[in-house]
Amino acid sequence: MATGCVWLLVLGFVVLCNLVKTLLPSISSHLAKVFQNDADCEAEMRAAVQDMRKQLSAISMMDEFARYARLERKISKTTDRLKTYVKTRTAQQAKVKWVVNITYYVLQAVLMISLIWKYYADPVTVLPSKWISPLERMVAFPSGVVGGVGITCWLVVCNKVVPIFLHVLS
Repeated sequence: MATGCVWLLVLGFVVLCNLVKTLLPSISSHLAKVFQNDADCEAEMRAAVQDMRKQLSAISMMDEFARYARLERKISKTTDRLKTYVKTRTAQQAKVKWVVNITYYVLQAVLMISLIWKYYADPVTVLPSKWISPLERMVAFPSGVVGGVGITCWLVVCNKVVPIFLHVLS
């Protein structure tokens, strides 16, 4: 039999992975802010547009049409630049989110595969064989010990049960 706490080790890793999974959106948004340099530029552009709109409302369209039209074109140009900036920022945030999610799932897969690789021959625990009699071989896979619960079965059970408990707790 493997070290007596393999079941706890696997359960702990699954709980940790599920907790990290709930934090992925905040991690990706934080990383997007770190990689984004021009957040001040967007705020300046928004303030400039608001300032120009205030100026525009103070100008009489009938009396000063040329000045009004120039300011209106300037507002339109700045607004278009702001829209393109927001689109690129949103695309960059989506890329960062995608990279963070892919990295998480790759690391989780590597962790689970390494656990299976390390403990494949030993059962996580041994139960009376009549408790699991029709599914005995499937539950014991890959250890093959009669009445044993293999690491893969334990991983599957933990990955199904832990999210349910975490959802109930939150």
